[in-house]
Amino acid sequence: MTFLPFPEPDDAARASFADDLAELGFVMNGTRLWAFHPGLQDGLFALLGSLVREHDLDFRTRAILVTATASSLGDSYCSVAWGTKLARETSAEHAAAALTGDDALLSPAESALATWARKVVREPNATTADDVESLRRFGWTDKQIFGLTAFVALRIAFSTVNDALGVRPDAEYHDLAPAAVLEALPAGRPLESPRR
Repeated sequence: MTFLPFPEPDDAARASFADDLAELGFVMNGTRLWAFHPGLQDGLFALLGSLVREHDLDFRTRAILVTATASSLGDSYCSVAWGTKLARETSAEHAAAALTGDDALLSPAESALATWARKVVREPNATTADDVESLRRFGWTDKQIFGLTAFVALRIAFSTVNDALGVRPDAEYHDLAPAAVLEALPAGRPLESPRR
């Protein structure tokens, strides 16, 4: 499930495990890995949460940003987790399209967000003033554009730790994720084998 054996959880890690159980019904492999430093994960998620609140990023906006970021990075774990969430919010076809970079089912404003996230992931030094202007055209303020970019960068950091240490997406996603989402995943770490 990872290149490191999972650590013995402390009280902070057990609290994270309880959050996963309450939300998902299982403890994610990623949460088990972050038991090495649960305070760091909490701090990272607190930063993400502050950006969400300050810039009023609704769930659908976050899901589009994360799926575009994760799939561009080749992160199958966040792609399947957030692709599944986006499918519940919209449809399996919508989520699969977002994962593969097909923005036809997104609104023009959502497409601009996804395009920006992909550019930040793939080649941040190649972004242009015109790219920023494309976000302004849909009403994003300069402060919000900064916040969106910081959100993407923090998601990249989170994915990088998971991916570099070999964390595989949980076997539960074989049942939780729609088939279209599973088929659209980038070629990152394979899902764990289904549990029998």
